[in-house]
Amino acid sequence: MQDTVTAPAEPLAHVLKRRHLTMLGLGGVIGAGLFVGSGAGIAVAGPGIVLSYLIAGALATLVMRMLGEMSAAMPASGAFSVHAERALGRWAGFSVGWLYWLLLVVVLAVEATGAARIAAGWLPVVPQWGWVLLFMVVFTAANLAAVRTFGEAEFWFAALKVAAIVAFLLIGVAAVLGWLPGREPVGMTNLTGQGGFLPNGWAGVVSGVLAVVFAFGGLEVVTIAAAESDDPARNVARAVRSAVWRILFFYVGSMLVVVALLPWTQMRPGLSPYVMVLDAVGVPAAGQVMDVVVFVALLSALNANLYGASRMVFSLAERGEAPRGLLEVSAGGVPRRAVLASVAFGFASVLLNLKWPDSVFLYLLNSVGAVLLFVWALIAVSQLRLRRRIEAASPESLTLRMWGFPWLTWAALAGMTGVLVLMLREDATRPQVLWSSGATAAVVAVALLRERRSRRTRRA
Repeated sequence: MQDTVTAPAEPLAHVLKRRHLTMLGLGGVIGAGLFVGSGAGIAVAGPGIVLSYLIAGALATLVMRMLGEMSAAMPASGAFSVHAERALGRWAGFSVGWLYWLLLVVVLAVEATGAARIAAGWLPVVPQWGWVLLFMVVFTAANLAAVRTFGEAEFWFAALKVAAIVAFLLIGVAAVLGWLPGREPVGMTNLTGQGGFLPNGWAGVVSGVLAVVFAFGGLEVVTIAAAESDDPARNVARAVRSAVWRILFFYVGSMLVVVALLPWTQMRPGLSPYVMVLDAVGVPAAGQVMDVVVFVALLSALNANLYGASRMVFSLAERGEAPRGLLEVSAGGVPRRAVLASVAFGFASVLLNLKWPDSVFLYLLNSVGAVLLFVWALIAVSQLRLRRRIEAASPESLTLRMWGFPWLTWAALAGMTGVLVLMLREDATRPQVLWSSGATAAVVAVALLRERRSRRTRRA
């Protein structure tokens, strides 16, 4: 029982502060999905997108609360992979760790390619692949440097994004209230006109949930980074609380401003609703301003996800689930080989995206499209199993507790199941569920075979 609640000492550096953890969570989750992708959700849900974000945000909040509870009690560089192993066995830790690592390194390709497209538009003399190479080299170097240097870089990256959203909210609220020169208060016209607040009914709200739920992925990196903070248990609890509520405020608040200022019928997938709002209120060069914000958001997310991927594969190596050679740690406490392994696969993903975006890379992207929900489900199941054990062995370590245990945990699991079922019903999202299920089944099969072989070896 003691092993369930006592984490071994980590060889990594313990220099990250609470502000680093909080901003790291914001850096991983605030990206192009919010600034650009939210237009697709508004197009199907109308003003009801606010409810879609509230529902998706509530699900993410419950998952983070569960993860925060376990990570505060048992901080580890592998976070939920370690928790799954302790709760369900080695197969679970192996499966969730490798699936999450694969998810992060594939997403790296999307982020690097997106940032390169923007940079190539500013300076077309440099080809897109040249920008990708530059970004990968720069952020590999950042992740190979001292952990404190990485933490400071990500803090300021995320701070720029937060400042942009706060500025947008202030401008938007002023426009709604008629405080800007030459503008009258908009009232409720856009919220209740064009078919009402729910122009496509609750079906539209549900479709909006499917469009936005994955935008909350990335918050998990907070708990991975907790093992490298100066006070893991206390810092992760505080960072989880602050990051979740800030994300909800930024997401829901900015969506409310968008649908209050503009008719939802003007929204089109692929067009940034933020640019449309800034144009509407007369902000000069709104498109160029938002390009800078999206560019910073993509690079920040790339940086945070490379960090998360390297720490996850390092944790797998610690537990014998990845090559032991990845355990080399620099004098500054950086797992350099784990960083290089993660960036190598990430760079391979970028090349696939540049060469075959509509074939090979599309299949790879679909294979991890729904993996986040599977990871969240294992987090919930792990919390159900570990909570009772921690209460019995070390109740004082539960400095952050899941609300309404176990009922809200079961409600979150039901919500994840519902999202997967709805994705299976939609033509656009069905391939993601099927390919992701296949990838998950393959990883779990390998995990079970490894566990069976290990048992036979021990018996022999």
